[in-house]
Amino acid sequence: MTAFFVYITASIAEEATRIGRALVEERLAACANVLNGMTSIYRWQDEICEDAEAILITKTTDDKVAALTERVKALHSYDCPCVAALPVTNGNGAFLDWIEEQTQAEG
Repeated sequence: MTAFFVYITASIAEEATRIGRALVEERLAACANVLNGMTSIYRWQDEICEDAEAILITKTTDDKVAALTERVKALHSYDCPCVAALPVTNGNGAFLDWIEEQTQAEG
């Protein structure tokens, strides 16, 4: 099992919280952290934009990344939401085991 941190941006903290809660409830993520107050500068439709956003960081496993990504796309208000999965290559083994346990079906 490889753990992943999935970096997601949202328009406001409430949207990030709603998405994060759904991902944890559906066991697509073990945990979701919402960080509010980010400024994003980006190009969209040939214009430079600057907006306030919130960051959502979820912890999941390699076998859940695709489903998590699709669920975020379904729940998100953006046409093209940022969803980027970053592999965790090392860390506290007990924490990494916990991620795996929390993303498995109840049973």
